[in-house]
Amino acid sequence: MAGPPFRRLAFFIGVSLAVAVLSAARVDADIYMYRDANGVYHFTNTPTSPKYTVYVREHSIRHQRPLTGLARDPSSYDHLIRKASTQHGVSIPLLKAVIKAESDFNPTAVSRRGAMGLMQIMPDNFRLLNIRDPFDPWENIAGGARYLKLMLQRFNGQLHLALAAYNAGPEAVDRYNSVPPYPETVRYVRKVLSFYRAFQKS
Repeated sequence: MAGPPFRRLAFFIGVSLAVAVLSAARVDADIYMYRDANGVYHFTNTPTSPKYTVYVREHSIRHQRPLTGLARDPSSYDHLIRKASTQHGVSIPLLKAVIKAESDFNPTAVSRRGAMGLMQIMPDNFRLLNIRDPFDPWENIAGGARYLKLMLQRFNGQLHLALAAYNAGPEAVDRYNSVPPYPETVRYVRKVLSFYRAFQKS
Protein backbone atom coordinates (compact mmCIF):
# COMPACT_ATOMS: atom_id res chain seq x y z
CA MET A 1 0.00 0.00 0.00
CA ALA A 2 2.78 2.35 -0.88
CA GLY A 3 2.14 5.94 -1.86
CA PRO A 4 2.65 7.27 -5.39
CA PRO A 5 6.24 7.01 -6.62
CA PHE A 6 8.37 10.09 -6.66
CA ARG A 7 11.41 10.85 -8.74
CA ARG A 8 14.73 11.94 -7.34
CA LEU A 9 17.52 13.35 -9.44
CA ALA A 10 20.73 12.76 -7.53
CA PHE A 11 24.24 13.57 -8.63
CA PHE A 12 26.87 11.64 -6.78
CA ILE A 13 30.14 13.56 -6.51
CA GLY A 14 32.70 11.31 -4.90
CA VAL A 15 32.36 8.47 -2.49
CA SER A 16 31.71 10.61 0.58
CA LEU A 17 28.59 12.19 -0.93
CA ALA A 18 27.24 8.79 -1.94
CA VAL A 19 27.70 7.51 1.59
CA ALA A 20 25.95 10.57 3.03
CA VAL A 21 22.97 10.12 0.74
CA LEU A 22 22.66 6.45 1.61
CA SER A 23 22.88 7.22 5.32
CA ALA A 24 20.04 9.71 5.04
CA ALA A 25 17.89 7.10 3.29
CA ARG A 26 18.41 4.72 6.18
CA VAL A 27 17.18 7.22 8.73
CA ASP A 28 14.06 7.99 6.70
CA ALA A 29 13.11 4.31 6.54
CA ASP A 30 13.31 3.58 10.28
CA ILE A 31 9.96 2.77 11.91
CA TYR A 32 9.14 4.30 15.31
CA MET A 33 6.55 3.22 17.87
CA TYR A 34 5.00 4.29 21.14
CA ARG A 35 2.17 2.93 23.28
CA ASP A 36 -0.32 5.50 24.57
CA ALA A 37 -2.19 5.56 27.89
CA ASN A 38 -5.01 3.48 26.39
CA GLY A 39 -2.64 0.73 25.33
CA VAL A 40 -2.86 1.63 21.64
CA TYR A 41 0.33 1.25 19.63
CA HIS A 42 1.26 4.06 17.24
CA PHE A 43 3.72 3.50 14.38
CA THR A 44 5.31 6.03 12.03
CA ASN A 45 8.37 6.56 9.89
CA THR A 46 8.31 10.30 10.65
CA PRO A 47 8.14 10.69 14.46
CA THR A 48 6.81 14.02 15.73
CA SER A 49 7.22 13.37 19.44
CA PRO A 50 9.99 12.17 21.76
CA LYS A 51 7.56 9.48 22.93
CA TYR A 52 8.46 7.45 19.84
CA THR A 53 11.28 4.93 20.00
CA VAL A 54 12.88 2.98 17.15
CA TYR A 55 10.89 -0.19 16.45
CA VAL A 56 12.41 -1.37 13.15
CA ARG A 57 15.71 -0.23 11.66
CA GLU A 58 16.11 0.32 7.91
CA HIS A 59 18.33 -2.73 7.57
CA SER A 60 15.23 -4.82 8.38
CA ILE A 61 13.56 -3.87 5.13
CA ARG A 62 11.27 -6.11 3.12
CA HIS A 63 12.25 -9.79 3.01
CA GLN A 64 15.30 -9.29 5.26
CA ARG A 65 13.64 -9.41 8.66
CA PRO A 66 13.50 -12.92 10.21
CA LEU A 67 10.26 -14.80 9.69
CA THR A 68 10.24 -16.06 13.31
CA GLY A 69 9.33 -19.55 12.21
CA LEU A 70 6.49 -18.59 9.87
CA ALA A 71 6.82 -19.98 6.34
CA ARG A 72 6.08 -18.07 3.16
CA ASP A 73 3.79 -20.85 1.99
CA PRO A 74 0.74 -19.24 0.25
CA SER A 75 -1.50 -21.57 2.26
CA SER A 76 -0.01 -20.60 5.64
CA TYR A 77 -2.66 -17.97 6.32
CA ASP A 78 -5.64 -19.51 4.55
CA HIS A 79 -7.66 -19.72 7.76
CA LEU A 80 -7.16 -16.00 8.41
CA ILE A 81 -7.77 -15.08 4.78
CA ARG A 82 -11.04 -17.04 4.75
CA LYS A 83 -12.16 -15.24 7.91
CA ALA A 84 -11.28 -11.81 6.49
CA SER A 85 -12.97 -12.70 3.21
CA THR A 86 -16.18 -13.56 5.04
CA GLN A 87 -16.10 -10.45 7.23
CA HIS A 88 -15.33 -7.95 4.48
CA GLY A 89 -16.71 -9.56 1.32
CA VAL A 90 -13.41 -9.65 -0.55
CA SER A 91 -12.63 -12.87 -2.40
CA ILE A 92 -9.98 -15.24 -1.10
CA PRO A 93 -8.01 -15.31 -4.40
CA LEU A 94 -7.90 -11.51 -4.45
CA LEU A 95 -6.66 -11.24 -0.87
CA LYS A 96 -3.98 -13.84 -1.55
CA ALA A 97 -2.95 -12.04 -4.73
CA VAL A 98 -2.50 -8.75 -2.87
CA ILE A 99 -0.53 -10.44 -0.09
CA LYS A 100 1.67 -12.19 -2.66
CA ALA A 101 2.39 -8.92 -4.47
CA GLU A 102 2.85 -6.87 -1.31
CA SER A 103 4.97 -9.08 0.94
CA ASP A 104 5.29 -12.53 -0.65
CA PHE A 105 3.61 -13.88 2.51
CA ASN A 106 6.29 -12.43 4.82
CA PRO A 107 4.43 -11.31 7.98
CA THR A 108 7.31 -9.12 9.16
CA ALA A 109 8.00 -7.36 5.85
CA VAL A 110 8.76 -3.63 6.05
CA SER A 111 9.08 -1.56 2.88
CA ARG A 112 11.46 1.34 2.40
CA ARG A 113 8.48 3.69 2.69
CA GLY A 114 7.37 2.22 6.00
CA ALA A 115 4.52 -0.08 4.92
CA MET A 116 4.32 -3.09 7.21
CA GLY A 117 3.20 -6.68 7.40
CA LEU A 118 1.55 -9.12 5.03
CA MET A 119 -0.59 -6.53 3.23
CA GLN A 120 1.91 -3.70 3.64
CA ILE A 121 -0.22 -1.25 5.61
CA MET A 122 1.07 2.29 6.02
CA PRO A 123 1.20 3.62 9.61
CA ASP A 124 -1.14 6.50 8.70
CA ASN A 125 -3.91 3.94 8.13
CA PHE A 126 -3.53 1.93 11.34
CA ARG A 127 -6.16 3.84 13.29
CA LEU A 128 -8.67 3.73 10.41
CA LEU A 129 -8.19 -0.02 10.04
CA ASN A 130 -8.12 -0.80 13.77
CA ILE A 131 -4.56 -2.14 13.66
CA ARG A 132 -2.58 -2.18 16.89
CA ASP A 133 0.20 -4.54 15.83
CA PRO A 134 0.90 -4.46 12.06
CA PHE A 135 2.98 -7.63 12.34
CA ASP A 136 0.11 -9.64 13.76
CA PRO A 137 -1.07 -11.66 10.72
CA TRP A 138 -4.77 -11.48 11.59
CA GLU A 139 -4.81 -7.75 12.29
CA ASN A 140 -2.87 -7.04 9.13
CA ILE A 141 -4.98 -9.25 6.86
CA ALA A 142 -8.24 -7.99 8.37
CA GLY A 143 -7.12 -4.38 8.03
CA GLY A 144 -5.92 -4.86 4.47
CA ALA A 145 -9.16 -6.62 3.51
CA ARG A 146 -11.18 -3.78 4.99
CA TYR A 147 -9.15 -1.18 3.11
CA LEU A 148 -9.41 -3.11 -0.15
CA LYS A 149 -13.18 -3.35 0.33
CA LEU A 150 -13.33 0.42 0.85
CA MET A 151 -11.42 0.94 -2.40
CA LEU A 152 -13.70 -1.44 -4.29
CA GLN A 153 -16.74 0.43 -3.00
CA ARG A 154 -15.23 3.81 -3.80
CA PHE A 155 -14.50 2.81 -7.39
CA ASN A 156 -17.74 0.91 -7.99
CA GLY A 157 -16.19 -2.54 -8.08
CA GLN A 158 -13.68 -1.68 -10.80
CA LEU A 159 -10.89 -3.95 -9.67
CA HIS A 160 -8.06 -2.31 -11.59
CA LEU A 161 -8.91 1.08 -10.06
CA ALA A 162 -9.26 -0.37 -6.56
CA LEU A 163 -5.84 -2.00 -6.85
CA ALA A 164 -4.31 1.21 -8.17
CA ALA A 165 -5.80 3.05 -5.19
CA TYR A 166 -4.42 0.44 -2.80
CA ASN A 167 -0.96 1.10 -4.22
CA ALA A 168 -0.94 4.80 -5.06
CA GLY A 169 -3.81 6.17 -2.95
CA PRO A 170 -7.40 6.91 -3.98
CA GLU A 171 -6.66 10.59 -4.57
CA ALA A 172 -4.23 9.68 -7.36
CA VAL A 173 -6.87 7.53 -9.04
CA ASP A 174 -9.41 10.33 -8.71
CA ARG A 175 -6.93 12.79 -10.20
CA TYR A 176 -6.43 10.75 -13.37
CA ASN A 177 -9.83 9.03 -13.36
CA SER A 178 -7.91 5.86 -14.25
CA VAL A 179 -4.85 3.93 -13.16
CA PRO A 180 -2.25 6.67 -12.50
CA PRO A 181 0.58 6.68 -15.05
CA TYR A 182 3.14 5.76 -12.41
CA PRO A 183 5.35 2.88 -13.61
CA GLU A 184 5.29 1.27 -10.16
CA THR A 185 1.49 1.39 -9.95
CA VAL A 186 0.98 0.12 -13.50
CA ARG A 187 3.30 -2.82 -12.77
CA TYR A 188 1.59 -3.42 -9.44
CA VAL A 189 -1.89 -3.66 -10.95
CA ARG A 190 -0.70 -6.06 -13.64
CA LYS A 191 1.14 -8.20 -11.10
CA VAL A 192 -1.82 -8.48 -8.70
CA LEU A 193 -4.21 -9.33 -11.53
CA SER A 194 -1.82 -12.03 -12.72
CA PHE A 195 -1.59 -13.52 -9.23
CA TYR A 196 -5.38 -13.19 -8.87
CA ARG A 197 -5.98 -15.30 -11.97
CA ALA A 198 -3.47 -17.88 -10.76
CA PHE A 199 -5.06 -18.18 -7.30
CA GLN A 200 -8.50 -18.47 -8.85
CA LYS A 201 -7.32 -21.61 -10.62
CA SER A 202 -5.57 -23.12 -7.60
